Amino acid sequence: HLPSMRTPAAMIVGLVLCPCGLLLTLTGTLTPNWREVSLIPDQPVDLILEQGIWDICSERQSSHNRRCGQADELGYFEQVPVRVAQGLMPTSLVLTLLGLVVATLGVRCWQKEPRHLLAGVAGLVLLLSGLLSLVPVSWYTHELWALPATAGSTLVVGYSLVLSYLGSCLEILGGLALALSFHHCCKER
Repeated sequence: HLPSMRTPAAMIVGLVLCPCGLLLTLTGTLTPNWREVSLIPDQPVDLILEQGIWDICSERQSSHNRRCGQADELGYFEQVPVRVAQGLMPTSLVLTLLGLVVATLGVRCWQKEPRHLLAGVAGLVLLLSGLLSLVPVSWYTHELWALPATAGSTLVVGYSLVLSYLGSCLEILGGLALALSFHHCCKER
């Protein structure tokens, strides 16, 4: 009979996906590129505005001259999807960190047996944190073209939004993988 593997594969998957998700969500939250505004009427053709949830940057493509802290003349930061993202993205990051600490204590690779209940609880916390970042990212994406911008300019999804979306999905998948640990709790009883 083969010796049982100390750490179940689902736990390892959860512990790999969630930190990756955290890194992507953190990058997406901090970088000012949720939306790119280009071909703005009465502005240089190579000017691109990058709008995030904390900052607006302008960049000239020809000179790569980039300036952040641009004035929000159209009330972009007052919009509900932006406000919600400002609240939920940091909350999600804190919850992810908390979930990873609990997951580490639950998985405990240095012990003979993992604590399945703790790992399962961590999975639910990480699942929730993934959902908390997925909500503002999805809402912002849905409202992207409705958010204020100069009429006639071109709007596209920015890389920060894509990274946040991927990060949310990885946290959700990792959380689900860790939540599978509850299965062992049921088997033990």
